[in-house]
Amino acid sequence: MAVIAGLMGGTCTLPMRYLSRWRWENVWAIFIVIACLVLPPVVLFLTVARPLQVLAASPGRAELIAVTSGLVWGLGSVLFGLGISAIGISMANTLVLAISASLGSILPLLILAPERFGQPQGKAIMLGTTIALAGMGCCGYAGIQRERSESSGPDAPRLMVGVARPFWVGLAICASSGVASAIMNVGYSLSQGIITTAVHAGNSPFAGSNVIWLLVLGSGAVANLSYCGYLLGKNRTWSNFLQPKSAPLYALAILMGLLWAGSILAYGSAAPKLGKLGPALGWPLNLVVSLVAANFWGFVTGEWKHTSRAARGAMMLGLAILLVAIGILGWSGRLAT
Repeated sequence: MAVIAGLMGGTCTLPMRYLSRWRWENVWAIFIVIACLVLPPVVLFLTVARPLQVLAASPGRAELIAVTSGLVWGLGSVLFGLGISAIGISMANTLVLAISASLGSILPLLILAPERFGQPQGKAIMLGTTIALAGMGCCGYAGIQRERSESSGPDAPRLMVGVARPFWVGLAICASSGVASAIMNVGYSLSQGIITTAVHAGNSPFAGSNVIWLLVLGSGAVANLSYCGYLLGKNRTWSNFLQPKSAPLYALAILMGLLWAGSILAYGSAAPKLGKLGPALGWPLNLVVSLVAANFWGFVTGEWKHTSRAARGAMMLGLAILLVAIGILGWSGRLAT
């Protein structure tokens, strides 16, 4: 399930390459509505018995943490969308996932079981995360080389929705997004009391995770839609929603939301099955697979067609290293005592 989550997460930004007829805020608003406001409540009522009672009985502290981490993630999600528009899918995904994978693994390990740092499972998680960071570094270098070659011509077309920004601005945006993304997993780790309450009410741990995601994603939607609303008013882009022949644009934006929300729900299914350190193990595994999937689609869609052999070699090396990291992280799940 963690691998499936990564595959869906790595695919969800692909439609942004085909949505340049709209402005960024049009795309992101529909994406967030589907991912954060439509799908989570539907899944909640399909999977959780007596959901309102579970919410009422859950620890208030855990619910507050879930809502607060969701707000922080919401800000990071806005930055992620802007980062993709600023410096491209490859670089944005690499920077954000590298920061999020490392912090999102180490912090839950410290929170849930700090004593396991010196045990085989903790060492294996740290080893897998470190190797993953090395692989992400190779992918990031390759992404820089590719995007430089794409922009080398004065008439190079820009297919990505949104506006380009200076590299260092994009770098700062993506770094901030990576930290905020890790906070989501920290909030999930600290909200495990909600899962316990759901299980005591006769639900599965997966159902309990869906209660957490309802709170996290619902509060995260506030930050996202507030910023989208500001841009829609400032840029007077509300009318874009009424453009003729916009059905394919709506379909692609909705697909983005379904894929991303599906990845979060799949991760919520995986984490409880991976034991006490599920969030520390499942999060980097999910993100590493996500990066592999994102770059696979980059190859399929011809992003690397006109790049140098050295850049393609660096990407293949990075992906090979990431596959090693996936194997180590998967193996670490067998080391729980």
